[in-house]
Amino acid sequence: MLLTPAFTGFVFVLVLVIYFLTSAIKILKEYERGVVFRLGRIIPVKGPGLVIIWPIIDKLVRVSLRTVTMDVPPQDIITKDNITVKVNAVIYFRPIDPIKAITEVEDFYYATSQIAQTTLRSILGQSQLDDLLSNREELNAQLQKVIDFQTEPWGIKVSAVEVKNVDLPVEMQRAIARQAEAERERRAKIIHAEGEFQASQKLADAAKIIATESGALQLRFLQTLTEIATEKNSTIIFPVPIDLLKPFMEKGEKKS
Repeated sequence: MLLTPAFTGFVFVLVLVIYFLTSAIKILKEYERGVVFRLGRIIPVKGPGLVIIWPIIDKLVRVSLRTVTMDVPPQDIITKDNITVKVNAVIYFRPIDPIKAITEVEDFYYATSQIAQTTLRSILGQSQLDDLLSNREELNAQLQKVIDFQTEPWGIKVSAVEVKNVDLPVEMQRAIARQAEAERERRAKIIHAEGEFQASQKLADAAKIIATESGALQLRFLQTLTEIATEKNSTIIFPVPIDLLKPFMEKGEKKS
């Protein structure tokens, strides 16, 4: 079967139409925006939804506006008190200006990652180890502020930076464990001393009451006898305080 010129022209036109439709019609999702270069120049951002561009003369670059979660690789950091630690973090950011994100930096993902690594080493290197372990919230806020300031010209908004893990050398882990153990022993001794002090105060108050009230001494003595009697002992020897017998002696003297 020979192809006629008319049929060949129809096939050619059909191919051009299909190519035009596939190249000209773009569908951008709700979280996407299209940066269009027309003959090398920026035109207003397109999307979301159906976008029609001119093939060959237009080039569309998709930019996702969703928040990106990026792991910052572990960094070797020397703290202010000369302790080497390995710290990694996670950074949350998203493009807020698609045109700047494409035109101001070649690859904003890679650039943001590199800024995060260098800032992590710089900020944490100015902190002491105790601050790095206990003041995470303040350091996270400082990291977020510095990184966001550096990425703002690129149209990138850094919403949060979180330090994940702080790996300490083995000898430093042992030193911290000894320090924690010593701190627990110190607190235990303080609590024990406070308990002894309070008990001695109560005993001193009780002694004052017993000294002023002779009946209290007799009741205490009888209570002690009751406690001893509950034990299974065959023989019980106990002293009798003279003060306990004074009331009886005074009564005998009055009768005589």
